[in-house]
Amino acid sequence: MSGQWLARQLGTSPAPSTRTWAGRRQGSPAARKEGRHCLSRDSSLRSRRQATRRCLSAAPHSPARPRMASDAPATLPVQLAEQPRLLKLKKMFISKFGSAPKFYARAPGRVNLIGEHIDYCGYAVLPMAIEQDILIAVEPVKTQVVQLANTNPLYLDFSTSVNNIHINKTKPVWHNYFLCGLKGIQVELAEICTKTERYVGTEGGGMDQSISFLAEEGTAKLIEFSPLRATDVRLPSGAAFVIANSCVEMNKAATSHYNIRVMECRLATKLLSKAKGLEWKKMLKLQDVQAKLGVSLKEMLTIVEEVFHPEPYSVEEICTCLGISLEELRTQILSQNTQDVTTFKLYQRAKHVYSEAGRVLEFKKICSEAPASALQLLGELMNQSHISCRDMYECSCPELDQLVDICLSWNHEIMQFGAIGSRLTGAGWGGCTVSMVPSDKLSTFLTNVKEAYYKSNDQRLALEKNSLFATKPGGGALVFLEA
Repeated sequence: MSGQWLARQLGTSPAPSTRTWAGRRQGSPAARKEGRHCLSRDSSLRSRRQATRRCLSAAPHSPARPRMASDAPATLPVQLAEQPRLLKLKKMFISKFGSAPKFYARAPGRVNLIGEHIDYCGYAVLPMAIEQDILIAVEPVKTQVVQLANTNPLYLDFSTSVNNIHINKTKPVWHNYFLCGLKGIQVELAEICTKTERYVGTEGGGMDQSISFLAEEGTAKLIEFSPLRATDVRLPSGAAFVIANSCVEMNKAATSHYNIRVMECRLATKLLSKAKGLEWKKMLKLQDVQAKLGVSLKEMLTIVEEVFHPEPYSVEEICTCLGISLEELRTQILSQNTQDVTTFKLYQRAKHVYSEAGRVLEFKKICSEAPASALQLLGELMNQSHISCRDMYECSCPELDQLVDICLSWNHEIMQFGAIGSRLTGAGWGGCTVSMVPSDKLSTFLTNVKEAYYKSNDQRLALEKNSLFATKPGGGALVFLEA
């Protein structure tokens, strides 16, 4: 389900307020809706987050250079009579607020093809935007009040003063993602949005925001960081990408799983640096260690085997290794919501990150060289990625593993495999899988997955219409002006 919001943004100083109305479009992966001073329909929590961010930037660029975070957002004049979704959104906005929106913003959903949980470790990822999206209608107004509404009645209207924005990290609600973007503005855009997500307690790495800003129709992107840039990755023909929702929800801003993984990678960085004689206090990301040592990813995997033991590290052992007190560990290294964690798995997390970073580069290389066996090679990388996410990073769940198994399974009636490759995508612990399926087998594949996963469970079956669909690389965020 994609989304739509209505938002009214009020005022111009010190920060603009807004009325926003948002709405969703059919066919996107996740089931939650969010908005910001908008009336909105959404495809997914993630799509909604991106939509708010995405209305700030995206622009046409020359294919001869990577897209940069400084590229401006594209603005497109449209005839609303030819855009039924925008026209419907306008009517809902007028009904809600008694006045017409001044502009509309569109942000795509996204799927990460490979490179899970490595963006916040400094490594490149390989996502693509998808066709499903979120729309937001916005009207600037002259007061200092932000008014937010969502086309989905399950998500209640919200208003607040722009001078008193409070975001409760312990109580995730749909409008928080609009507020964190607004708060970040008060404090080049994709990089800002990466930081503003932390207002809701998520120590993210920037992939979601970056692909929403920098996506282009027809191509996936290699997203690199510091500086943020995006390079086209042309996917081989002959395969379709299918999104399947496990129908298990996990809000990474409301749980500790995600932030614990971030801290485990940070701690692994510190201990690796200390063991190799580097200035460990200045080292924050696993990629920093590789860069300082000047070695390959394969060599980093060897170093991981040499430095770490597979058993979890207690906080006491970590303090001993670093020569610091428990108080210093908690105040100088750990995040607020990981203060009470007593053990951390450093070997497994570092091994996943370095191996996954290698898979991303290999995926891009195969796409560039386009050998005859490209689809099989890419599928194997996707499968390896899921196994690593499941066993080393432990960010899967039984339903995701079941769904991946179904997508890859052999069908005895038609004597063929399903997907060439399948893996969880996104933060994990629920959410969606992405599968690469031969184009000529797509219809049969969708039928088989529907029968095996969705029809076996009434709750899943009720969500199946918007939980299982094929997609292709879509464009990035846009701002629409009524012509």
